[in-house]
Amino acid sequence: MPMTASLTRRDDALVFSGALDRAAVVALWPQASAQRAGVARFDLTAVTRVDSAGLAMLAELADGLPGARVEGRPDGLDELRAAYRLQDDLSFAA
Repeated sequence: MPMTASLTRRDDALVFSGALDRAAVVALWPQASAQRAGVARFDLTAVTRVDSAGLAMLAELADGLPGARVEGRPDGLDELRAAYRLQDDLSFAA
């Protein structure tokens, strides 16, 4: 059975776990957007995979948070980042 996605705020980090897919984004978006202020890190070390909806959520959360870091490299993240021309901090490449 797949791991249910979850989100917690730990200091300056939003800590995600499970698969960040379309279903997870629908469930996690309200909580994630409400906790976005002051975030400097997105901890994805417990994330199993990311799809395009998950990447879109992360990029939207990172927008306006200069220098925010992404920790962890779940399946799908690097491939989707490259396809959408996003840098390591999820901002658009120039």
